Amino acid sequence: MDFSLPSDVEHMRLEIRAFVNNCILPLESRPDTYDDHENIREDVLSSLRQQARAAGLWALSMPVSRGGGGFGAVGMAACYEEMNRSIFGPAVFNAAAPDDGNMVVLNKVASEAQKDKWLQPIIDGTVRSSIVMTEPHPGAGSDPAGMMQTTAERKGDTWVIRGRKWFITGADGASHFLLLARTSTEPRRELTTFMFHKDQPGWRIVRRIPIMGPEEHGGHCELEFDGLEIPDEDRLMDVGRGMKVVQTRLGTARLTHCMRWLGMAKRALEISGEYVAEREAFGGKLKDRESVQLMQGDAAMNIMIGRLLVMQAAWKLDQGGFAKNEVSAAKIHVADTLHQAIDSSIQLCGAKGYSKDILLEWMYRYARQARLVDGASEVHKMILARAFQSEGIDFWSWG
Repeated sequence: MDFSLPSDVEHMRLEIRAFVNNCILPLESRPDTYDDHENIREDVLSSLRQQARAAGLWALSMPVSRGGGGFGAVGMAACYEEMNRSIFGPAVFNAAAPDDGNMVVLNKVASEAQKDKWLQPIIDGTVRSSIVMTEPHPGAGSDPAGMMQTTAERKGDTWVIRGRKWFITGADGASHFLLLARTSTEPRRELTTFMFHKDQPGWRIVRRIPIMGPEEHGGHCELEFDGLEIPDEDRLMDVGRGMKVVQTRLGTARLTHCMRWLGMAKRALEISGEYVAEREAFGGKLKDRESVQLMQGDAAMNIMIGRLLVMQAAWKLDQGGFAKNEVSAAKIHVADTLHQAIDSSIQLCGAKGYSKDILLEWMYRYARQARLVDGASEVHKMILARAFQSEGIDFWSWG
């Protein structure tokens, strides 16, 4: 097995690392860089995006013909990890959720006309997007096919949408929305996906839901649909194929979360590593104490395991597989590893780690969502258990 990166991926990875080091990391310590929701201010982000695009470090997951980098999942894994050594990095390179996942699925399933209308502006960075799926109780969560309450009723060449959604990431500020709604009660054909624009009437943002934070751009919003009309030409794939669209999106999107989280986990260890290398106590440097080394070593090992799980899943996706089990395993492990790396780093930095003088407390609040988003860890463990029950010893096949 050859674990070395292709030369073009390695070159891009190093270019991104240099850009992050030189252009983004210095801004994290400046209070005027942040907006009211503890993310990078829009004007600062816009300037950095122009620089990244000019440097050819833009939308790596998209085809070169549409202005992207043309990278597969393995290349994305290596580069996204480098991007998220900064808390601002993914947004700068047009590789942040939910845009990244929406671009991937539109590139895979949309018609050419739909790509021109809905995908290209996201690639170009002129609009942001959101995926509209999760609902308040008793509506859809981890079981959208069985619990979806929002309906799309066909009237001629138009679909009329009614229902309520919540925790819709990026909705406040998005222009292009991917919507999942119920169109039937037929098993496995219940749901259909559509695209709509923010300026279409018949829907509204009820509120921007307060969270532990910090927030992605556009927050996490509650939406109400009361007669939104969507032309049939803006339907993705066939009627009743909504879960296929969602599964196509979420497989890669879950993995790209892991790619980015590994970068943040590494950064947390970098921050605490610098501190314990300088801090003296009880006659020596903290870095030389066994208790400190045990914490660092355990976190570093789990990051290594996470990278292998992510790369295995990325390789399988690039080979045309679904990598369902591999993605679930990576999602569980990397979410836990992100929390461990940050929590350990706060402990190593003591009171300074708990303060807002350094980024660890920002990361700690952000990281708690990792075990919830795109399927709770318990759901992914259930997926793995069912696969093992079905496959037995072949669950661990090398194929």
